[in-house]
Amino acid sequence: MRTLLIVSLAFLSGAASAAEKVVLVAGGGDGADGGEATKAKLVQPFAVDFDKVGSIYFVEMAGGERLRKIDTKGVLTTLAGTGKKGEAGDGGPGSKAEFNGMHNLIWVDAEGFIVVADTFNNRLRIYDPAKGNVNSWAGTGKKGFAGDGGSASKAEFNQAICIAASPDGSHLYIADIGNKRIRHIGVKTDIASTFAGTGKAGVPKNGEPAKDQPLVDPRAVAADKDGNVYILERSGHALRVVDKAGKIRTVAGTGKAGSGGDGGPALQAAMNGPKFISIDPADSSVLIADTENHQIRRYIPKTGTMELVAGTGKKGSAGVGGDPKKLELSRPHGVCVHPKTGDIYIADSDNNRIVKIVKQ
Repeated sequence: MRTLLIVSLAFLSGAASAAEKVVLVAGGGDGADGGEATKAKLVQPFAVDFDKVGSIYFVEMAGGERLRKIDTKGVLTTLAGTGKKGEAGDGGPGSKAEFNGMHNLIWVDAEGFIVVADTFNNRLRIYDPAKGNVNSWAGTGKKGFAGDGGSASKAEFNQAICIAASPDGSHLYIADIGNKRIRHIGVKTDIASTFAGTGKAGVPKNGEPAKDQPLVDPRAVAADKDGNVYILERSGHALRVVDKAGKIRTVAGTGKAGSGGDGGPALQAAMNGPKFISIDPADSSVLIADTENHQIRRYIPKTGTMELVAGTGKKGSAGVGGDPKKLELSRPHGVCVHPKTGDIYIADSDNNRIVKIVKQ
C-alpha cells in the first residue's frame, strides 16, 4: 500500500508540473509587414508588452528604430518609425516618426496608449493607437538632469532607458541610467520626481532610504502588486528592491560579473550585464534578462533564491521547439509574461527573433 501511495504521489506531482516548450513568435524569415510574424524579418527586438486583448507590441533598437505590433492572429505590422535614426515626427503619423535607440516600451491600460523609451533622444514618447500618431511626453530632448517637481515635458533625462508602471497605473517609473537615478512621473499629474538614487555612482547600503543612496547604473525597473520596486543594475550585476517604506536593499547578484548559482541563495548567484526585469503576476517573482550570460533567470522573493528559466549559457540560436533550458539565446534584452496565457516572451535580440515559453 505504501509503495502504491508513493508511486501515485509521484505521478500526480509529475502531472502538476507540466513540461515547457519554446515556440517561435516572430522573426523566422525575411517577410515584411502584413504577413505572418514567424516569417517576418526583425531587427534587434529589445522589449515586448501586451494590450488588453493580447496583441503583442515590441520595439527594435539599432538598425530597426521601429515600434511594431503582432495582432491576435499572428500578423505583423509597423506602427511607428521610418527605420531611420532621428528625432522628427512629433504631432504626425507614426509612419513618419523617427527614433533613436528605443530600448523599452509599455502599454498603459488606463490611457490606452503606448509609451516608448526613445533612449538616445533622452525622451519618452507616446504612440496613440486610436489616432496613429506620435508625440513627446517627457523630456526636453536635451541630455541632462533637471525638472524634478515640475512638468515631465520640461524634465531632462540622460538616456531614459526603461519604463515600468505602478500596479494601479497611476504613475510610471523610469530608469534614468545616465543620471544614475530612478525617476517617477504621475500619469495624470504629469509631475516628475526622483524615486531612488543621488546621481552619484556607488553600491547602496542596505536598509537606507533609496533617495539618499547611490546607484551603479540602473538599467531596468519593475514594480510588484505589493508596492515593492525592483531595480536592476547592468554593470552592478545586481538586483535591488525598494520596499513600501522607501528603503533599499540588494536581493540578488554578487556585484561581480559571473554566472551560476541557480537553485541557491540569490545573493550568491552571479549575473553578467543583466539588462531587463519584469514581474510575473502569478507569484510576484522577478524575471531577469541576464543578457551577457544569454539566459533568463528568476528571482523568487519568498525564498530569496535564484533559478534558471531558459538558456544554456552558450550564445547561439538552436533549441526552438524544445526544452527552454536547452535553448540557445543571443544577448536577450527583454522578457515579459503574457497577461492572459501566462506564457513567457523573450526578446532574443541578437538572434532577431521573439520566442515564448509555453506549458504543454
